[in-house]
Amino acid sequence: MTSSTTNPAGTVEPASPLQTITLAGGCFWCVEAAMLALDGVLEATSGYAQGHVEDPSYEQVCRGTTGHAEAVRVRFDPQRLSLQRLLDVFFTIHDPTTPNRQGADVGPQYRSGIYFEQPQHEAALRDYMNRLRASARYAQPIVTEVEALRVFWPAEAYHQRYFEQHPEQGYCQVVIAPKMAKLQRDFGSELLHARA
Repeated sequence: MTSSTTNPAGTVEPASPLQTITLAGGCFWCVEAAMLALDGVLEATSGYAQGHVEDPSYEQVCRGTTGHAEAVRVRFDPQRLSLQRLLDVFFTIHDPTTPNRQGADVGPQYRSGIYFEQPQHEAALRDYMNRLRASARYAQPIVTEVEALRVFWPAEAYHQRYFEQHPEQGYCQVVIAPKMAKLQRDFGSELLHARA
């Protein structure tokens, strides 16, 4: 298994309209479930971003010493889903004011972060973050880091599409299902894939 970097071989061609952004907002199962629900998202891969250990295991990352964040690499069609609306969803499903934690999940691997690959995303991200800070939406300072993606390692196969595969699992019912209900309430038919 090889890592994907800012210009990984075999991914989006320069002429392709598709774009990629990597999001860290606590447990990657939560972020992945929300991203996969969005119309315009073609792929959402759970993995480990920005660390210094090559091809880490989940157990290594959970120790909090590898420098990685649990993250989801999202490939989307900006003609169907804008980066801004994707970020609106991201900031609805996690708390960007708690350093190195989301709820009961504590450690640097659960930090809030946005890691960009397309150079044009940097200015858009910084503008979005400035507007979010100015909005006074949060009582506490926003701690979300915004950086170029240095490295991304896909997580083990059993982490992929976890909520979809295990909706009855305790964590899924207690943590992820309420976030998905909030997503449905706040965005509904505007952004979500139609359900049969």
